[in-house]
Amino acid sequence: MATTEYNDLERQIIDTAQQIFIEKGFAGTSMSDIAATVGINRPTLHYYFRTKDKMFKAVFGSIVMSLMPKIHDIIRLDVSFVDRMGMILDEYIELFTKDPYLPKFICGEIQRDVNHLLESAKELQFDAALSLVKDTLLKEMEAGKIKKVPLPMVFLTFYSLLTYPFLVRNLITTLFLDNEEDFTSFLQEWKQHIITELTNLLSNDK
Repeated sequence: MATTEYNDLERQIIDTAQQIFIEKGFAGTSMSDIAATVGINRPTLHYYFRTKDKMFKAVFGSIVMSLMPKIHDIIRLDVSFVDRMGMILDEYIELFTKDPYLPKFICGEIQRDVNHLLESAKELQFDAALSLVKDTLLKEMEAGKIKKVPLPMVFLTFYSLLTYPFLVRNLITTLFLDNEEDFTSFLQEWKQHIITELTNLLSNDK
């Protein structure tokens, strides 16, 4: 997967745009918002990113490139599939802890225009990373290492359990936790719950 080098201003623009996109969504963000927050004029912004779509893809690419190489390395490890899923969970939890509104942003973009999101993901080779996970999963099912389960069941078990606590973080904190800091500890307990669910779903030892 190719990487892109950015200068300091480009990196500042992308980091700023990421926060605004996450807060307001693609439709609610304007290039003027981004330029004003960075402290540059519109022509300067357009010099680096000619359209909002190119800006979006740079932001999405920055997120993808922070995660996908790690997933590639993990999925190729010679350990059980569930153990690899646990390591991938760690990477997602670290990313979502840093940007807790990112799951809401992704869910919002799926609802707003799923084809736009998928096209952006394809251009950034995100689909190649997902295909690697999918192919590995199918091979291990065929080899009898894990139980044959429909792929949507595995996908939804992993991603729904991963993202939902971040989507309802305020509710969880208000109802069940003493303060925001406790959410980090809760996530580690929740991670173990996800691993248990994946084990129950995929294990042949039944």
